[in-house]
Amino acid sequence: MAVDGRCCVLLSVLCSVVWPLSPPAPAPAPGNEVPLRPSVLLTAGRVTPIHLPPGRPRRLYFTLHGDSTAFSVAVSPCDGPVHWSLIARTQHSKSAWTLHWGEKKSMPEVWWKSSGSETRLHSYTGNSMDTYTAAHSAPGSLYVLKLQSGELDTRAFVYLQEGAGPVGAFPELPPDPRVHTVGVGMTSVTLAWSPSPSVLRPSQKSYHYCVLANQRHNYRSLCAAKEAARKEREREREREREREREREREKATVKPFVKAWWWQQWDASELGLGGLAVTSSVGAAVVRHVCSSEESVCTVSELAPDTQYYFDVFVVDRANGTSAAYTGTFAHTHPEPRPAVLPLGEGELLRVSLGGGGAVQLLSFRPRGWQQSALLTLQSCSTGAVQLTISSRGQQLASQLLTQEVAQVWLQGMPSYLVQLETPPTASTPAAAAVKIQASSAYHRQTAPLLPASLQLKSFNKLRGCRSVTLAWLGTEERSLYCVYRRRLGKGKARGGAEDSCAGPESRSNAERVLCKYFQELNPRRAVTTATIGGLEPGVAYLFDVYLMRPWGIPVRYHSRAVRTRQEC
Repeated sequence: MAVDGRCCVLLSVLCSVVWPLSPPAPAPAPGNEVPLRPSVLLTAGRVTPIHLPPGRPRRLYFTLHGDSTAFSVAVSPCDGPVHWSLIARTQHSKSAWTLHWGEKKSMPEVWWKSSGSETRLHSYTGNSMDTYTAAHSAPGSLYVLKLQSGELDTRAFVYLQEGAGPVGAFPELPPDPRVHTVGVGMTSVTLAWSPSPSVLRPSQKSYHYCVLANQRHNYRSLCAAKEAARKEREREREREREREREREREKATVKPFVKAWWWQQWDASELGLGGLAVTSSVGAAVVRHVCSSEESVCTVSELAPDTQYYFDVFVVDRANGTSAAYTGTFAHTHPEPRPAVLPLGEGELLRVSLGGGGAVQLLSFRPRGWQQSALLTLQSCSTGAVQLTISSRGQQLASQLLTQEVAQVWLQGMPSYLVQLETPPTASTPAAAAVKIQASSAYHRQTAPLLPASLQLKSFNKLRGCRSVTLAWLGTEERSLYCVYRRRLGKGKARGGAEDSCAGPESRSNAERVLCKYFQELNPRRAVTTATIGGLEPGVAYLFDVYLMRPWGIPVRYHSRAVRTRQEC
């Protein structure tokens, strides 16, 4: 496409102008030529974000006004370590100031190709904000700021200030920038730190503190925390998409995913809001943060017990969107108080009392013999539910809900076992609950002993007489002793039973026992035994109980049966 001749004349006039002492940003090189060192002129008094690809250095250039006596350069890395250095290049002659800008040359290239000396003023490597302040003693110098990231694709924020004094774009830190732990509880930690001079100024109302707590590590900048949140959100979205694909493949309904990071909806705009912001989640990234506070004491609550947390404090300037980080700390919350562990003796029969919902009782048992086998027999003595959990060396081995039926748990292979009894806090548990428990080594057994298939006690109407009744119940394949007890009920009563479901033969008098017999049947379909109880009175209701007596474990009581003898025969 043809170019107007007047445009060519205008361009030639503009290119012949001599540049002043503080050159503006150069235009890009025409044609296909790429400058040897891409030039970015750093503007004073403005925070400049710089993108740092891994392994690729970035250079920024700046000059100072002739009346400047001092200057400061501040570099704040985001989420990775950055190496930066500052070089001053001084010209030996004034030829560089009189050179005309050619159409294929940028200002920094003219400086690099002219004669001069270089002086390295400062260098730093790390992920914390670093500031260099010096006197401007060479008015004709060109300053070169070189930044490079190691392995991460990250960002850095650069600020140039002409003149003496603190760097105004970033909040000031006190002489002691450490965060101190002044109190640690089970679910809370109290922190304190020296106030920032920026917050103490009465004329400045744009500064506040942000307190961050997490279970991973300390952050050296607020930008690093937000960048970690962004990456975690991306990973969560990818996991959510994978779950959606899995649900489509399986065509099944799963529970909705619970976000793992508290800052999933935390962005830069929240830093400008007043009030208190507290968010929580589950998992290893459980954190809390408190922003928009001007107090130098903070209590972070709703933490998990017996957990290590890392705490960071940032002073934030809402006007510039910058922040400065205190030196973080960490603390381990106190564990929950655990009840005393009650030892279980060999073959000892215990009755453990529990309080209302949420009560916990721990018991320990160490079996005898090299087989390390243990048989636990348990029974709930109340109508409320009691949760049983058995573990060893931090590994859960068994868990079940206890009822009024006898439960047996066979354990093997561990030197000791920890038994936890707990009344669920959400269950309709009475004010007090009780559990009957017995533990034995049982090293002569390979499995738990058999229990009857049914604990129903049956009476036969045709075999019911005026002075005798016949009862039947199921037995087991193992030879065991069965004892029958009777109790006379009052007139007009045809039902009754012991109020305590854990009451065993030891609670009955010898006068109530009418007979005991051994029984064994190898064929489980024929494992039925009967007993005829005589010596009764006509027309009287009796309550019968049958107990399965064993050399170990809790005696098993069949369901009580009320039977009335015939009045006339």
